[in-house]
Amino acid sequence: IVVGENIYVHRQGIRGDPESFIEAAVRGAGEVVTPVTFSILTSITAFAPMFFVQGTWGKIFRFFPAVIIIVLLISLFESIYILPAHLGHLGPARNTGILGRLNAFQRRFGSALERFIEGIYGPAVRWSVRNRWITWALSIFLLVVAVGFVRGGRINIVLFPKIESDWIVADVRLPFGVALSETHTVRRKIENAYQTVTEKLTSGDPSEVSRGLFTEISGSDSLRVIGVLVPTDQRDINATEFSRAWREQIGYLPGVESLTFNTTGGGPGGGQAVDVQLSHRQIDVLERAAKDLAFTLEGYAGVTDIDTGFAQGKPQLNFRMRPEAESLGLTAEELGRQTRSAFWGAEALRQQRGRDTVRVMVRRPKTERVSEYDIETLLIRTPQGGEIPLFEAAEVERGRSFTAINRTAGRRVIHVTADVNEAVTTGRKVNASLRQNELPELMRNYPGLTYSFEGAQRQGRESLSGLFKGFAVAVLVMYVLIAIPFKSYIQPFIVLSAIPFGLIGALLGHLLMGYSISLISMMGLLALSGVVVNDSLVLVHRANELRNNGGDIRDAVAEAGIRRFRPILLTSLTTFLGLTPMIFETSLQARYLIPMAISLGFGVLFATFIILLMVPAFYIIVEDIRGIFSEIGQDIGRMVKRSG
Repeated sequence: IVVGENIYVHRQGIRGDPESFIEAAVRGAGEVVTPVTFSILTSITAFAPMFFVQGTWGKIFRFFPAVIIIVLLISLFESIYILPAHLGHLGPARNTGILGRLNAFQRRFGSALERFIEGIYGPAVRWSVRNRWITWALSIFLLVVAVGFVRGGRINIVLFPKIESDWIVADVRLPFGVALSETHTVRRKIENAYQTVTEKLTSGDPSEVSRGLFTEISGSDSLRVIGVLVPTDQRDINATEFSRAWREQIGYLPGVESLTFNTTGGGPGGGQAVDVQLSHRQIDVLERAAKDLAFTLEGYAGVTDIDTGFAQGKPQLNFRMRPEAESLGLTAEELGRQTRSAFWGAEALRQQRGRDTVRVMVRRPKTERVSEYDIETLLIRTPQGGEIPLFEAAEVERGRSFTAINRTAGRRVIHVTADVNEAVTTGRKVNASLRQNELPELMRNYPGLTYSFEGAQRQGRESLSGLFKGFAVAVLVMYVLIAIPFKSYIQPFIVLSAIPFGLIGALLGHLLMGYSISLISMMGLLALSGVVVNDSLVLVHRANELRNNGGDIRDAVAEAGIRRFRPILLTSLTTFLGLTPMIFETSLQARYLIPMAISLGFGVLFATFIILLMVPAFYIIVEDIRGIFSEIGQDIGRMVKRSG
């Protein structure tokens, strides 16, 4: 666009005498080859930080910069060599037929755009240059207001967006070792609740919202029920609202340890919105702390599917040797061996029969190993040949076996997890409140307790850390690239000053479209920084050219804005329009990329007007500051000369 538009200006004689096609192509391309080349390099630099994103999202998004960088390099070659050759061999415009009507429309549109530039934008940019401090203050004000929308909670921050799918998964965990009949009872209640909800939400035909139900039982203590909904565009209720109604219809399920619902599409994410890992060396302290934290989470509005992370195992009897039994020569090992042999059996013989091995086990009759009474009446033989009742040989305590023991750095850990209703709150807000209020109090109540945020928070920290480090390096590289053609250490700051103001449009776009700021949005902001730097670079480059030709610096900067208005505007509009299909796409596959498209599209659209007015004003402000320091330096030099 920049090359073609500059060739068009020379051909039409908009800023001088009309030139031939060849002459216009050569001179037009030659004038902008430097800013175009370095703008492509800055765009490549802006996309490079995506290579450093960690986690699942990093593995996915590293393909974006790889493809985009190749495309940018090819487009650079095409715009500098191939495009001028095509435009240099164009014939005269036709005045008849369809092409004639298109040419007539193009001329009218071009004339209207020129009148807008001369009549509206020209006076506006001259006013902004004259009142540069007011222009800069207004720009800062808009940026502060935009950031205030985020800090004030009008725009939420969700590191990993929750993309709804066309199915709802209800996971149920029952006590370990529960009878299978009880599991089926719970299953029927959940399935009946699903059918009731579908009938309530439709006119009696469940097929209007649901395609069916699928149930999976893993063992006797784990149950999963999957409700398959019709596609999103064929129903009036979303998956989150359906799962909420399903949950309310189920109500309280006695004997169930946890019931969680998942409506996401199974794409890349960061786990539960709230995932606090508690650690302590004593398991009983850890369990009490986990229950207290789970109870605290129940008081948060919008927090659902709370899980203490602790699952009770099978009931068991724990034996502790009595001194009387030890005095008879019994050991804990011998006591355990005899108890196991009585009920499980002792291997008396092993025979090989062909390819099979047959083991012969000796144990008590079945009628003597079916109840707890059989344990109470079990007699244990002593090394001297005598016998002693089991309950006299050992103290018996009732307990439960551990289904799983998780450790980190040698310490036992438990994950207390929960999900959130993003219409009410976000995981970021809940975690921030826990970190500030409840968790410090929990640590005071349980000395030795430590915590860390895992799940979405941990993956978010890892991804953002790589992203921010890469962006810092990218800004430094862009500064160096801009300093080369400008031969200045100061003017790159003028170009880079446009980056923060692209944030205004991106935040406005998220507000209008109803999306939260996410990690994907931040990746779009990276791409946006490259585009706004391109526009700013082209404008400043033209201002330097006009300034070197002599004349007032204010007039040169204003004239640069006028001459570069058309390519900057066209670049921004085509970028926004190119992203529009993705922004308004409704398919599940596209929803993961929409926040990036919103950041880039709306950011470019809004930043264009900021750049066209703010950058010329900031250009003059920098020159004013440079002049002040120059005068101070001259005064100091004169003072030194006098004192000498």
